[in-house]
Amino acid sequence: MTSGAADISPTVRSTRVDGDKILVAACVIIPLIGLALFFLYPMSIVFLRSITTPDGTYGLGNYAEVLGSKGFWRATQHSMTMGAATTALSVFLGFIIAHGLHRCAFRGKWLIRGAIVLPLLAPSLVQALGLIFLLGRNGLISRAIGIELEIYGFWGLLIANTLYALPQAVMIIGASLVLLDARTYEAAEVIGAKPLRQFRDLTLPAIVFALLNSAFVVFIITITDFGNAAVIGGDYSVLATEIYTQVIGLRNFNMGAVVGIMLLLPTVISYVIERQSMKRQQGRHATNVQTFVPRFYAIRDVPMATACFVVVAAILSVIGIVIYASFVKLWPYNHDLTFKHFNITLAGGYASLWITIAISVGAAAGGTFLIFIMAMGLRKLSGGLAQTLQVLAAMPAAVPGIVLGLAYILTFNSTATPLYLLYGTATLIAVINFYHYHTQAFLTVMTGFRQFPAALEEAASTLGAGFGRTAVTVVAPFVAPMLVAVFFFLFMRSMVTLSAVVFLTTAKLDVAAVTIMRLDDAGLTSQAAAFSTCVMAVVCVALGVMKMMLKLLSRTPQTPKKG
Repeated sequence: MTSGAADISPTVRSTRVDGDKILVAACVIIPLIGLALFFLYPMSIVFLRSITTPDGTYGLGNYAEVLGSKGFWRATQHSMTMGAATTALSVFLGFIIAHGLHRCAFRGKWLIRGAIVLPLLAPSLVQALGLIFLLGRNGLISRAIGIELEIYGFWGLLIANTLYALPQAVMIIGASLVLLDARTYEAAEVIGAKPLRQFRDLTLPAIVFALLNSAFVVFIITITDFGNAAVIGGDYSVLATEIYTQVIGLRNFNMGAVVGIMLLLPTVISYVIERQSMKRQQGRHATNVQTFVPRFYAIRDVPMATACFVVVAAILSVIGIVIYASFVKLWPYNHDLTFKHFNITLAGGYASLWITIAISVGAAAGGTFLIFIMAMGLRKLSGGLAQTLQVLAAMPAAVPGIVLGLAYILTFNSTATPLYLLYGTATLIAVINFYHYHTQAFLTVMTGFRQFPAALEEAASTLGAGFGRTAVTVVAPFVAPMLVAVFFFLFMRSMVTLSAVVFLTTAKLDVAAVTIMRLDDAGLTSQAAAFSTCVMAVVCVALGVMKMMLKLLSRTPQTPKKG
């Protein structure tokens, strides 16, 4: 009996090890195939189309034509100017709010924290809609003061972009301020350093990389955003709208590809610099940081609180006026409340909302699964190969949504490839939504994996658990909060994204953000507000469910299940 058991045991062990190797390979290869087919391949098609001349040969004629166009240089100048102005204003206001939340002592911070995330819960064009309702020719403020304000163009777009990008700046700068050790400031007080001196010599040097990081993030968001520019930009053309005009308006795909590549250059440069800034900032992080508890200092806290609440009032006003206008009977003449604008008259009605919810669930579920198995596979790879794949997984963040959308229409709208079968389907929109936000989801899950104790995995292996069982019963429960956060992040971003999907909708398949844009284009502004309100309601419910699930997970001990 003993001899037979000894003969069988090595065979069983060998089979299990082979099975583990196959699972590891699948965990790496499947997500890698997805990145190759739905990111690298479409981006290569954009490049090839940009150098394809009208007669079918390859050359730089398209680039010469675009670079010789006054319209392109005007749009480029506008994009750079808008990007710089929005970045400066957003980082300045973002620093004030983040500093107020983390370094000042005043009441009502819960309101600031709640309001600052609102722009992330709505399509980008909602900011533009709100400004039109407030400051447009028939806007609430314009009529109240009796002056017809010109909100379309540079100033309206600047305000809309700033409100849209501001949450990103606040979160990045705030994350850096949280890591400042209170003991450093206590030591400064002991030697008699005043608050202003502490701010100059301690706070600013410690968050300089966070300021740079937030600046690059805001710049990328601004020059690649399509929604606000399409609604309130007016004659102030930018590169994102120039691509849309070339592809949708003129059906000039090759020229659209050229403009897309040109837009990609500043975005990639900004992304690389932002990554380097983030690495240097992470290198300064200390362990065992003692949380700073601010004490009231009137000269500092009163002005900071005032500034914070003024910005919050602006955000609440812009979002709130859209919700209010959706219930107004006849804007701006009859302010009786009604539900009639929720009876969407555009073809399809609410079909695009239900389709968007289904697409978002699909993108979130499939995306979370792919990110999880990729992270599991990377844990088993050697350093060099794993690092290469991590770089590849982070690359989609450098590609603007509108360029990725252009890449998809050029790739999947061609009968030369079997992938054509995906064109015009909800599946393709779910795929692009996932790969548009692939980097953020991947980095979030990897953060959770870095916190995973290796001893747990070793213990599971010692007890005979294979790779698959360890992933399901040991690793997944531990990183469950990260997986939940990634699922809802992908869901919420898929619900509100516009630039990445604007090229992929058809007469039979529409999504919520595009429906809002079309309602506004058709002059049905109140219905656009009503539809926006519905989208925001769905996202808010999702946010609430996420918080509940995370709260439940925090109460549940994250211990591996018994085999």
